[in-house]
Amino acid sequence: MTSEQKKAFLLLKLVIFNYHGLDEEEKKILTETSIKINGEEELAWAYSILGDDFYANLDKAREFFNQTIATYDLDTKVSYLNIVWDSTKSKGFISEMEATGILKMAKDWGVQKELLALIRKPTH
Repeated sequence: MTSEQKKAFLLLKLVIFNYHGLDEEEKKILTETSIKINGEEELAWAYSILGDDFYANLDKAREFFNQTIATYDLDTKVSYLNIVWDSTKSKGFISEMEATGILKMAKDWGVQKELLALIRKPTH
């Protein structure tokens, strides 16, 4: 993963987790993810993009996504969204706001049908 891809992935995760307010468990998941992908600097960058006012700075995140993720292939877009979906479920729940945020991103990126097919698959 390039630095730009790490930024996009971690920012996506941070944006989705922030839809209802970032809690300690979600911060832990973000930190663990950044360590796993060697992206601690990219996570710090993602936090700086959103700053203290998530909703006021959401446009900055969308602009970054339009410049980066919009250029990624279909499989990568779906993969990022599916991983974030699974991360939210790993907390034991996925809030309605998180689900809506992920589905809205999928629609914006033109991969809603593909993501829905993945998340509807039975997982046994």
